[in-house]
Amino acid sequence: MAHAADPEVPAAHSVETAPATGALFYPSVLGAVPKLGGPHFCSAGVVDSPSRDLLVTAAHCVFGTGATIEFAPLLHDSELPGGVWSVTDMYIDPAWKKSFDPRHDVAFLRVAPHGGKKIEDVVPGLPLGTPRAQETVTVSGYPMGSRGRPLTCDAPLEQGDGYSGIHCTGFGSGTSGGPWVQNDQVVGVIGGREQGGCAPDVEYSTPFGDDVRSLLERATAGGTGDLVPIGFTANAC
Repeated sequence: MAHAADPEVPAAHSVETAPATGALFYPSVLGAVPKLGGPHFCSAGVVDSPSRDLLVTAAHCVFGTGATIEFAPLLHDSELPGGVWSVTDMYIDPAWKKSFDPRHDVAFLRVAPHGGKKIEDVVPGLPLGTPRAQETVTVSGYPMGSRGRPLTCDAPLEQGDGYSGIHCTGFGSGTSGGPWVQNDQVVGVIGGREQGGCAPDVEYSTPFGDDVRSLLERATAGGTGDLVPIGFTANAC
């Protein structure tokens, strides 16, 4: 991916909310602290599906069965307008499970109903799409530990070496898994190469294509989720 001149590189900026976007948390420990008392560690997006209960994030963000993860969509200023949703199952590509292949750094997470509703009854999901080079994409995510607002950046989507990428400054830890939205469709998540990028002005995504669509179909069909290996340091800087 070619490097843009510094004056041309946009900066991520804070917004109150980003469509379908939220933060992933570990729950409170043995109920000793309030709900969402654990640290925010990654971001995710609600994805439209026939089952109406799925999120998409980066596979390097999650591990185990997902039973220890909570999702707070549209979180801002410590407020929870989208509620809090508990993950029940996770689905990853076999290539990630086998070798942490960065071209398959994506996971779909199922969340349990809450108050008799599925998550898409409360937070509309975005359909999966195919990334289009040179068209503007909006990338969003929550900074590590934040109870505040997400960061977002609009930039031309570039493609090279099998990855999608953008040039934008200001992202960092915690934003991994945040959705890439183009033409009102999710076309990527922060992750993939170098867990999203080592340079301060570059973000990457696993390529979204047939493999990701097949994974979404498997998640939609339900059934037992995958046991996800710990990949926090896989492909890291």
